[in-house]
Amino acid sequence: MQRRLFLASAAASTALTPFLPSTSFAAPARSDGFPMPPPRDGVFRRPAPEEPGRLLLDHGWLFHPGDVPMPAIKGHQASYENAKAGAAHGAAAMTYDDSDWREVDLPHDWAIEAAVDREANIAQGYRKRGMGWYRRTLRLDPALQGKYLEIDFGAIATFATIWFNGTIVAHNWSGYNGIRIDISPFARFGDALNTIAIRVDADAMEGWWYEGAGIYRHVWLAVREPVHIVTDGVHCDPRKAADGSWSVPIAVTLNNIDKTAQRVTVSANLSGPANAGLLNASPVSIDVSPLREAVAKLTIPVTDPRLWSPDDPALYAVQIEVRRDGKLLDERRINIGFRTFRFDAATGFHLNGKPLKIKGTCNHQDHAGVGTAMPDALWDWRVRRLKALGSNAIRMSHNAPPTELLDACDRHGLLVMNENRVFNPSPEYMDQLEWLVRRDRNRPSVFMWSVFNEEPMQGSPQGYEMVRRMAAAVKALDDSRPVTAAMNDGMFTPSNVSHAVDVVGFNYQIQTYDPYHKAFPNKPLTSSEDPSAFSTRGEWASDKTRNIMTSYDDEAARWGATHNTGWKAIAERRFLAGGFVWTGFDYHGEPTPFEWPSTSSFFGIMDICGFPKMSFDLHRAQWIDGEPVLALAPHWNWPGREGQPIRVLALANVERVMLILNGKRLSEKAVDRLAMPEWQVPYAPGKLEAVGYRGGREVARASVETTGPAMALRLTPDRRVMTGDGEDAQPITLDAVDAKGRHVPTANLQAGFSISGGAIIGLGNGNPNDHDPEKGDARKLFNGLAQVIVRADQGRGPLRLRATAADLKPASLTVDRIAAAPRAAVERTRPETLLNFWARTPFSATRPDPNVENVVNDRYALSRGRSGRLDGPDNAGRWNSYSMPLKPQASVRARGGVLTFNQLAGHAEIWIDGRKVAEKLDPAPATLTVTLPPGEAERRLVVLVEAEAGKASGFGGQVVIREIARP
Repeated sequence: MQRRLFLASAAASTALTPFLPSTSFAAPARSDGFPMPPPRDGVFRRPAPEEPGRLLLDHGWLFHPGDVPMPAIKGHQASYENAKAGAAHGAAAMTYDDSDWREVDLPHDWAIEAAVDREANIAQGYRKRGMGWYRRTLRLDPALQGKYLEIDFGAIATFATIWFNGTIVAHNWSGYNGIRIDISPFARFGDALNTIAIRVDADAMEGWWYEGAGIYRHVWLAVREPVHIVTDGVHCDPRKAADGSWSVPIAVTLNNIDKTAQRVTVSANLSGPANAGLLNASPVSIDVSPLREAVAKLTIPVTDPRLWSPDDPALYAVQIEVRRDGKLLDERRINIGFRTFRFDAATGFHLNGKPLKIKGTCNHQDHAGVGTAMPDALWDWRVRRLKALGSNAIRMSHNAPPTELLDACDRHGLLVMNENRVFNPSPEYMDQLEWLVRRDRNRPSVFMWSVFNEEPMQGSPQGYEMVRRMAAAVKALDDSRPVTAAMNDGMFTPSNVSHAVDVVGFNYQIQTYDPYHKAFPNKPLTSSEDPSAFSTRGEWASDKTRNIMTSYDDEAARWGATHNTGWKAIAERRFLAGGFVWTGFDYHGEPTPFEWPSTSSFFGIMDICGFPKMSFDLHRAQWIDGEPVLALAPHWNWPGREGQPIRVLALANVERVMLILNGKRLSEKAVDRLAMPEWQVPYAPGKLEAVGYRGGREVARASVETTGPAMALRLTPDRRVMTGDGEDAQPITLDAVDAKGRHVPTANLQAGFSISGGAIIGLGNGNPNDHDPEKGDARKLFNGLAQVIVRADQGRGPLRLRATAADLKPASLTVDRIAAAPRAAVERTRPETLLNFWARTPFSATRPDPNVENVVNDRYALSRGRSGRLDGPDNAGRWNSYSMPLKPQASVRARGGVLTFNQLAGHAEIWIDGRKVAEKLDPAPATLTVTLPPGEAERRLVVLVEAEAGKASGFGGQVVIREIARP
């Protein structure tokens, strides 16, 4: 492949749904000074599912904070049993009592629920993470026997050990990669519940930023036919040939868990944007051997497709179907996009044959109030905020992103530098890199693979060899995109990683751009991270004794630069492909340059809530060309400074700006978009206006006004309508207004919230030094703003939110909740106690005494009874006795429960603590239930069974203790 030519590829988002991406993300300037967009009328629409048959497994998990130590293994029998499949102990055991654990729904980040703690790690935002356990039971319909069953975890932070039905099925050593577990060999069906147990070690760190803790992405259950498409088994990356023609080459990887070879037919079609028609590939037939994979290859030729770009993110859908004898076995629907790109060492980046400067941001994956447990709709909202900034790219820093974020990038048009977490070509970590490429290689938004960020070995021969191997692994799976690495040193050593990548990425190397380009004029180059400028939203003077940074573009890290300086260095160099600002949003942790009490970063163009800082308008003025941009900074509330000069900036992309104070023209200045005009204006209360001109004609106007004191609260949603599916969420902005309804940018006051028709799932205000809880029903305004993140209940009806504050008029908001079916999901189950192993007496001709205790030391002896296995018949007699000590789960001990014998065969008597509590007279197999009263004491359970002549007897099904249904 030619090093300087890289063709585009494919994606996953919505091509053919009622949802159409917005072409303009910027809101019109509001005269009342409110800095956020007005509410939208649309609803959040997820893309059509790639695999229609997957079931959401997010609901009904049980969580225990802290570790649950495993019991010590002592003695011959215990040591023997410990080594066996299905014999997990402690909280991993199938029979462990978790009934008093807290029930949670996923995604879940337990670290964000904790209070900040000065003794905790500064990098993690002073939040302790520690250990935690999750458990869930799963009931599988008998009709699923013989099918392929897989559980897909989006990610777990950080190290995880996973048991299924008492057998370890996965060890995972990263908090960012997906985990796929084939549970088909271990699954139980019908009355027998399956148990998932997960021990999470979140003390393990992979980053120097807030990483969250727990199962913070979605979990899915895939139910497939024996012959099926494997997970991430479709590669359908569009290609443009040298003669200009387009095609979609398709490779479909199939698996077969059946006992015999199967011949199947694979077909594919392509549908596109409105009126694009339907294109088909010629079907292919293929044999798939038992427990083997096979690859079917097809091609769809395409004429003159509509090209995907940040300005027009046109999406097509590839539909794959697998059939046997006409019956549909499996299908996938994968969104793709047609585009070409290349990185040129002399002229930078080109998309679809045209030069395009990369205007990107780097971002971590957390948000105020929710941490890393991000609702899908909030990812979409954050991408829309970046698009409103004028950004056309995002760098996933520094890890594999969630698929929901990539969906939004595909849909709204944001190019993605997709980044690997751990720089290590050993098998465990190479698997993580290959998983990332397989998962995301169809997406049109992804245009680069980054194998590392700022690694100490980057300038060494060892680093070069490591990258060479990792790049080769990427290219083996995807030869259409370049490989890069984000370097901050070592680029001039004789052997370094820049010689092993297609595009060189520089972090904080403004002084190195020209010398490197001169030394290596044929090497494509981009800024992968700049400038590490500092600011605190709404503050206009630095006070480092109070951990405050001015919003003026004056402060930067010692290794970095201001926003203006960083972008100027990129904009003035044609050979530079572009850059990625550190960062688009503030994030928890890494509060450089400060320590306590700061708990989140100061780098963002927006704060941790997505509220804009001055640098938001600065970058809009520098990045947006197609429409006039004009904003003024700072606000115009400066009581006590009358007559004193206030530094005023106009953030503009126009040619000239006139400044007017209270109707009086002050002066007009030319606009330098790489510096921005500024004035020293003696403060006088009133209205400060800016008028922007192009070609001598007014094209834009902006103003700031002196407001009165805060008189009332106001709630402003992102959307007026929410989907009543139990998952839809959105951020709602709280601000204070004066008597004229104008936003008061200096308001700092406590507010409380109440809600119906939904739930408050997070709170924030963008203050890096605020230690108030991010969960609950109260939050302070910080420099005029606070944020409430709400989730809508299921069903039709209103969501009502109310905000109150002392001495201010309260605010009420009603959002329409439209009826919508929840996503297909696995039903919730509650903990059950399975009574599996019983002490059993030998058959006898006489009825056993229920008050005589039976002792069997060997768990696997023939005299051991088991649920689900009948015993006999036996010539010695028709009676035998089963017994065990009984201590039900905590919820049953507290409230009582029901003991159920499924398919109990024979005449039977049930005795508890020497008292007969039930009797079954008909010997035919049947279900028998016994009510268990509450009580903490251990009980002795005895079952006497008399077999029907010549027939087996005992427990034909599971014996289980269930809770009494909760009201």
